[in-house]
Amino acid sequence: MKKHSVREQIVETASRLFYKQGYHATGINQIIDEADIAKASLYQHFASKEDLLVEYLTRKGIETNAALKAEVAKYNTPEEQVMAIFDLLAGLSASHEYYGCNFLNIVSELPVENERVRAIIKKQKDDVRALFSSILHPIHREQLADELYMLFDGALITNKVQGAQWPFETARNIASKII
Repeated sequence: MKKHSVREQIVETASRLFYKQGYHATGINQIIDEADIAKASLYQHFASKEDLLVEYLTRKGIETNAALKAEVAKYNTPEEQVMAIFDLLAGLSASHEYYGCNFLNIVSELPVENERVRAIIKKQKDDVRALFSSILHPIHREQLADELYMLFDGALITNKVQGAQWPFETARNIASKII
């Protein structure tokens, strides 16, 4: 088994804790303890907890965008591709290790003034909007990208509140009617 670098141990531990517990509920000492590292090691790689959050969100953004694009690539028509995105959300949320959208979870904890972290979250959300637009381009329906994006994020938020699958099913049904 390959041993992770100290930096990777820190990022993996912080990512798991930020996702499961939230940013504010996760302390530096907990990250240090669970990563089984020295405090100096953490600060050698990350000057602050926020720097660690930036790394987590940046990686999750890349990972999320790749997963969405890979799912879309399995289908031929724009209609199938859009439906695949909503089906992917429903499938992910059925996991026992699902705690909601990484980005929406964090943005709800941040003050409006935290432009650095909000910019990363906004970029990821803009990437989702752009993906919908690119899917709809061949059928000249790019103007629906914002509506589909609202269904996407609305389903994520409503699922978080309700703890049920119906928000994804409902968003998928509405999406199928508008495209």
